[in-house]
Amino acid sequence: MVIEGMPRLFLAALFVSALTLRAADYYVDPETGDEHANGLAARSEGANGPVKTIARALKAAQPGDTVHLAKAVYKESAVFYNCSGEPGKPITLDGHGAMLEGSDPLNPADWPEVSPGLFRNDNLLRLDDAVIQRWFFLWDSKMNHMGRTSKGLRPDFKKPEELQPGEWTFIKDETRKAPNSAQIFGSFYVKLRPGQKLADAHIAAPLRSAGVQISGDNKWITIRNINATHVYNDGYNIHGKCRDVVFEHIGAFECGDDGISAHDDCQYRCDGLVSIGNSTGIADTVDSITEYDHVYVRDCLGVDLLFSGNNRHVIHNGVVLSHAHTVISIAEQTPGKGVCSLALDNVFIRREVAPAEARVGKGSLLDLQHVTMLGCHLVAADGKVTMEDTVIGLAPEKNGLWGAARGAKAGELLKELTPK
Repeated sequence: MVIEGMPRLFLAALFVSALTLRAADYYVDPETGDEHANGLAARSEGANGPVKTIARALKAAQPGDTVHLAKAVYKESAVFYNCSGEPGKPITLDGHGAMLEGSDPLNPADWPEVSPGLFRNDNLLRLDDAVIQRWFFLWDSKMNHMGRTSKGLRPDFKKPEELQPGEWTFIKDETRKAPNSAQIFGSFYVKLRPGQKLADAHIAAPLRSAGVQISGDNKWITIRNINATHVYNDGYNIHGKCRDVVFEHIGAFECGDDGISAHDDCQYRCDGLVSIGNSTGIADTVDSITEYDHVYVRDCLGVDLLFSGNNRHVIHNGVVLSHAHTVISIAEQTPGKGVCSLALDNVFIRREVAPAEARVGKGSLLDLQHVTMLGCHLVAADGKVTMEDTVIGLAPEKNGLWGAARGAKAGELLKELTPK
């Protein structure tokens, strides 16, 4: 009897093991989800519906699992910290077209009126100088940078009494300091029409730093079909160390700093990037190694393509319609540590406004293969440029603008992409 029972027990153990190892699908819905649910699909044993937050689902996900987002607007960031799948079994976040929204409407109770039409807030969120460089407000869903942008032009802030309706400023308070900290203090001011109530002005502030945030040690992660907008830093902010991380079909719209940015010792591949209306389209730094395919960059303010560090970066099959202060900037970060290189393969770059520079700094290499650059001044006094089947020249004038007429603005495209 014991001998006959052993195979049955063994088979049962294998069956239980197979169930345990089967990849799970977790579902998130900010409208109908319940944080007390387990997020599993209806076909799964013990499933009881979607959870409400991305954080709850990512905490439960194991190697091979997929977190599915309902196509909706999420007022949270997708955060990966020390998150690891396994070879062939990544942890996957599939947004299905979801939008990660970084801004919230101003709360009138937090903004006293200090003079007719002038409202002030002394403690909007924790600040440092880098955050202030990236700052903006949204007026009726339109970004207002006050002519300032990260990695671009930053004129001095206006005095509060100089503001016109529809403008804002920030005044630093040097008397308030945090010991041994980069934190700064000060007051934001917004100016409305006389008699207009703040609740009726439809103003929002970027209160979240990133759409997707990766930090720590991360391996075997896939992030796909997701969009980020109106954060004060990067749409996709990648720090720490990462390996075998893949982005597929992602978008970054009107972010305070970069559309996507790799830092530290991060290595990833991105297939399908749309970066519109950000300060910088792509900005990869330090020891990162990145590769992009199918890239579309438009309406950026500071730099379209920025690479600073001591490693290699590649963009295949891209279109850049440039409005930024600088088209390309490549520079080494630590002399003697390694060359900062950018290879462009089958990329079309056109200035939509007056010509601007593409800069190749000391210790840097720009490799152009099958590239067309129109309206760009290529400056490489201290760097190296190699090229094959490449055209560089000024774009012809058309209707008073350089290049073809400008297409839809980032805000118009955002309306089309934002889930209803």
